Amino acid sequence: MPETPHPKVLLVGQSLQGRAVKGAGSVPPSVPLSFMAAASAGLVGCGVAFVWSSRAAVVDPTADPVVAAVHLGVLATLSMGVLGAMHHFIPLLTHRPLRSVALARVTFWCWLGAAWLLPLGVATGDEAVVEAGGGLAAAAITLAVLNLSAPLGGGGRGASLTGVRLALAGFVATAGYGLVYVADRRGGWFDLSGQVVLAHAVVGLFAWLGLAYVSVAEKLWPMFLLTQVSGRRIAPWVAVLAMPAGVALLSPGLLTGLAVLAWVGAAMLAAGLGAHLASLATHLRHRRRSGGLDLLFVVTSALFLPVAAGFALAGVVITPHRHHLGAALIAAAVAASGGWLLVALVGFAHKVAAFIVWPALRSRGVRHGPRGETLQFSDLFDGRLAVCAYACVTGGVVGLCAGFAASVAALIGVGGGLLVATAMVTAANLTLVPLRRLRARRRAGYLVANP
Repeated sequence: MPETPHPKVLLVGQSLQGRAVKGAGSVPPSVPLSFMAAASAGLVGCGVAFVWSSRAAVVDPTADPVVAAVHLGVLATLSMGVLGAMHHFIPLLTHRPLRSVALARVTFWCWLGAAWLLPLGVATGDEAVVEAGGGLAAAAITLAVLNLSAPLGGGGRGASLTGVRLALAGFVATAGYGLVYVADRRGGWFDLSGQVVLAHAVVGLFAWLGLAYVSVAEKLWPMFLLTQVSGRRIAPWVAVLAMPAGVALLSPGLLTGLAVLAWVGAAMLAAGLGAHLASLATHLRHRRRSGGLDLLFVVTSALFLPVAAGFALAGVVITPHRHHLGAALIAAAVAASGGWLLVALVGFAHKVAAFIVWPALRSRGVRHGPRGETLQFSDLFDGRLAVCAYACVTGGVVGLCAGFAASVAALIGVGGGLLVATAMVTAANLTLVPLRRLRARRRAGYLVANP
């Protein structure tokens, strides 16, 4: 049976959508949905690339085919999805519009080109393609910052908005590393076998993607888990401040080889992530909804954080003695960190897509679900397919982590294949079910008009 959300979720959704309609920051549904659709395609590409690069990955986790697969995951999947969420939720949270919807559309196309050209150029060794992707990435980031700075510059307070502002700065810093990598592909300073790539990965995963998720999750958890946490809370502030502060120390510490700086930064980053988990635990204790698929996605996502920490710590300890094993464990830590974000992204995509599509269908006369009751979010996706997506994405991340840690190509290949299945099942579920509701409404209208 599909999960039926509490009526309060519908009221919150109608309220937020109402603010947008009244001019607080209306963003056409096609903008975030374009980013979400492209993220699904990116996940297909990422999974295929991991299958293709699985043999190279067990020999050298930093080989170009593996780097291409990782970039498809980070750029074409995670960053694409997060950018779509930011273009949709920032105007709703700030009650201020984007600078331009047209800029959002141009940003999408620029980022789409960059997210595919960069990995393809790296995989094939074509430096012209890499440089074209880098140019498009620079253009997309410039446009995104210009567009999102309009609603974010309104002076709104709160941990979530502060975190989103800092995440946007982390996005720029990540791009700075990436552009240096693109410019230096022929020079060789940006050595993928050394600490430079780790410095880059830390910024992208935690100061950009992770911080953006941590910030937005503070608004999504109460809505979809139905929690009401009273009083002023310090955990969200610790999370959104300690994470970027830790990365600001850890990344240059890795870059320069200053162990003390790196360890202090790692401790601060761990404190920020710990505060994020503590905040999640508070929401879980105060939730008004019993366990369900929402809860399963959120908890599973969070469990990958301590797994990533364990792999990272083991990799750091082992690398001086057994370099290949240490590199494999650190690659598994990166996979687990990406899994933290990916499982959450897939889980929230089911509700966020319904949140976006629901008012659009209502405006077209779709007022009732398949059983004649009032149209609800759960009527816009199939719960059984959502369970299948959960199993696939969790199995895919576990397969990648185990495959990298144990240097087993077959496990990496299985993990990549499950990511492809995740993308296809999720995209079909979130597309075909709403279209079925719309077609049913049109058939009903036709029968009324032509008895």
